[in-house]
Amino acid sequence: MSEHTEGRVRDLPPGQEVERLDAACERFGRDWAALVSGTSYVSMSRSEMVEFLSRLARRLLTALSTEPFVARPGWEVGAELVEAHFTSPASIERTLVLVGTELVGSLPGTDVPRGRVSAIQGAVAAGYANALRQRTLEEQEAIREAVLDARQQAEAALRASEARFRALFSDAAVGIGLADLDGTFLDVNVSLQRMLGYSRDELLRTNLRKFMHAGDAESTWEAYRQLARGDREYFQVDKQFFGNDGSAVWTNLTMSLVRDADGRPQYLVAMVEDVTDRHELQNRLKYQALHDPLTGLANRALLLDRLARVFSNPPVGQRVGLCFLDLDGFKVINDSLGHHVGDELLVAVGRRLAECVNGEHCLVARMGGDEFVVLVEDSTGTEQIVELADRVLTLLNQPIRIGGHQLSVSASIGIVERPVVSGESADLIRDADVTLYWAKSEGKSRWAVYDPERNAREVARFRLSATMPAALEREEFFVDYQPLVRLADNAVVGVEALVRWRHPEHGLLSPDRFIGLAEETGLIVQLGRWVLEHACQQASRWQREFGPAAPYVSVNLAARQSRDPGLVNDVESILRDTGIPPTGLQLELTESAVMGTADDQLDALRRLYEMGVRIAIDDFGTGYSNLAYLRRLPVHELKIAGSFVEGLRAPDKPADPVDKQIVGALVTLAHALGLTVTAEGVETRAQAERLRDIGCESGQGWFFARPGPPETISRFLREGLF
Repeated sequence: MSEHTEGRVRDLPPGQEVERLDAACERFGRDWAALVSGTSYVSMSRSEMVEFLSRLARRLLTALSTEPFVARPGWEVGAELVEAHFTSPASIERTLVLVGTELVGSLPGTDVPRGRVSAIQGAVAAGYANALRQRTLEEQEAIREAVLDARQQAEAALRASEARFRALFSDAAVGIGLADLDGTFLDVNVSLQRMLGYSRDELLRTNLRKFMHAGDAESTWEAYRQLARGDREYFQVDKQFFGNDGSAVWTNLTMSLVRDADGRPQYLVAMVEDVTDRHELQNRLKYQALHDPLTGLANRALLLDRLARVFSNPPVGQRVGLCFLDLDGFKVINDSLGHHVGDELLVAVGRRLAECVNGEHCLVARMGGDEFVVLVEDSTGTEQIVELADRVLTLLNQPIRIGGHQLSVSASIGIVERPVVSGESADLIRDADVTLYWAKSEGKSRWAVYDPERNAREVARFRLSATMPAALEREEFFVDYQPLVRLADNAVVGVEALVRWRHPEHGLLSPDRFIGLAEETGLIVQLGRWVLEHACQQASRWQREFGPAAPYVSVNLAARQSRDPGLVNDVESILRDTGIPPTGLQLELTESAVMGTADDQLDALRRLYEMGVRIAIDDFGTGYSNLAYLRRLPVHELKIAGSFVEGLRAPDKPADPVDKQIVGALVTLAHALGLTVTAEGVETRAQAERLRDIGCESGQGWFFARPGPPETISRFLREGLF
C-alpha cells in the first residue's frame, strides 16, 4: 500500500484480493500507457512507462477503496505526471477520460460510490494544474532573479549576465514582455508574439492598456496600478487576452516590478502562460458536472445552484415558480421496449420541454430517471405557472415516434409558486415533489397546485402513523364497549368493542382518526389482534361474573385482517387462552370487504363459522350486494347501517314510508337467509319500537348507551338497561 494512503482498505484481505489488485493495476497501466504514448516527450521506454503508470494506478485504485475516503492521492498522481514530463494537454485530457470511464471497472465486484471517481478526477486535474503552475512560477522566479542579478553585478560580469538573461528571455516557453511604468512595451519575446499574433514592432508600439477589456475583473487592474506605483512587488491572475485575429487566449498572467538601485520602480515584467487548453478542459468538466449526459439539460446540481442564487438576498416582491414533472407509465415503456427506447424517449421529452420553455429566467432540468423540473424565476403568479403546465401537457400528449414505435406519453406535474423567502430553496423542491404525488394520485396526466393546508394535514397524518407502533407498545390504546340490545326485552345480549387512542399530545382520538392510517401502514393486523385479545379477555371476565347472561363481544375485522393468513390461528389461540366459547365472539366485516373476499380468504371465514364464531356483515346496504353471492357466505347476522333507520327516528310524526319499506325489505331478506338483524344508529324510543315491530332482533345506538368502559356494561348487566 502507498505511504500516501490513510485509513483502511475495504475488502482487501491477503492473497487473492492482493493478486486481483496487482492485475487490475497492471491492466490499467497498460491502457493508460497506450493512451498517452506519444502525447508528451518523456525519457522512458514503453515498459518503463507501463511500470510507472501501473504504480500510479495502484495509488488511485487504493484511494477509491480506502476508508475513510481521501482524494489526496489523485493530487499527488497529477503532480507526478508533470514531474515525469507528461505535460501536454492531450496527456492530461486522455488521463482524465480514462479515470472517469475505466477506473471503477478495473476492480469488478467492488462497490465504489460514483462520487469518489469524480473526486479523484478533480484531484488529478488540480494536482496536475498546480504542478504546471509551480514549474512556471519557478521559471518566472529564475528570470526575475536573473534580471536583478544582471543589474547588481559588477561591470565585468554585466555582459555575461545580460547574455544569460537574453537566453532565458528569448527561449522561454512562456510569453515575456518588458514595459515601462506607463505600460508601453520595451521588449517582447517570440513566445508572446506568437501567442498574441502580433509582430515585435507592433507590440513595441502598443500599450498594455490595449489588452484591457470589459470582462476583466476590476481587482486585476487595481493590482496593476498598485504595481506601477510600487505598492506591491507582483501579482498573478488568470486573464483572457484577445489576439490580433480576435481569437480568445486564456492565460496565467504574472506581473512583477523591477526597481532601480535606489529601490524606485523602474520596469514592469509580464510573464504570460497560455492555458487555453487547460481552461477549455476545465470548462468541459464543469459542463459535464452540471448537465445531464443523456438529454443535455441542466441536472440537479445546476438546478440547485440556480435556486441558491435565486434565494440569496432576493429583492422585495420577487416570486418563483416550479413545475416538478414525472412521466406517466414510463416504466412500462422502458421494460417492454427496452432501455434504448426509453432513453430516446427521455431525449425527445427533454427536447420538447426545452422548446416549450424558454427565456433568460427559465431553466429545464432533468432530476434523474423520468423526472424533470421547470424553474421560472421572477414569476408573475400561480396563473403563469399553471398556463405553462398546460402547455407542457399539451405538447407531451402529441405522439412521439421512436424506432418504429409511435409512443404516447403523458405527465403529472406538481406546481409550486410563491414569494422568494431567503433560505427556502429546499422547501420549494420538497413541496413540488409532494404536489407531484397529489397529481399522480388524482389520476395522472394532470397538474396539481401546492396547498399548504392539505400538506399540513398530510404531515400530521404521517406523524400520527409514525407514532402508532410505539403507542401500541406504550398501551396508549384502550377499548370502549357499546351494548347490542335485544329489542323484545331491552336485554344486553352483546357488546361491540371499539378501540380508542389516548394520545399524549392530541388527546382522545376516535377510530376515524387512525384506523385508516393503520390500514395504510399495515399496522391494522397488529392493532386488530390487540383489540381481539383485550375484548376476549373482557368477555372472559363477564362470563365468570354473569355466566349464561354474559354478552358476546363483537369485534370489527378490517379487510386487511381478513386477508391475513394467520387469522384463524390467532382466533383459535385467543379463544383458547381466554377460555371463552367460540359463540362468545362475533367478528364484523364491512359489506365491501366480504363481497371482495377471495376464495382462500372465504375459506378462513368458513373455518371460523364452523368453529362457532359468529360472523356479521357491518353497515349492510351501503355497498354493492350480490344477493346470489350473499346466500353462500358463512354469515350469522346483518347489521343495518344507521342511514336506513333515520326516517324511523322522529317520535312526533309517522315513520318515513320509504325508509320503513327499505328496512322491512332488508329484514325480510335476512330472515329468508336464516340471519338475525341488528339495526345501528338507534337514537329514540320510537325508533326502537318501530324496528322491533318490523322484525329487527337487536338494536345499537345512543338511545341505549354511548360507547363506554367495561364497568358501564357490567352495571347494565347487574341492574338492567333502564
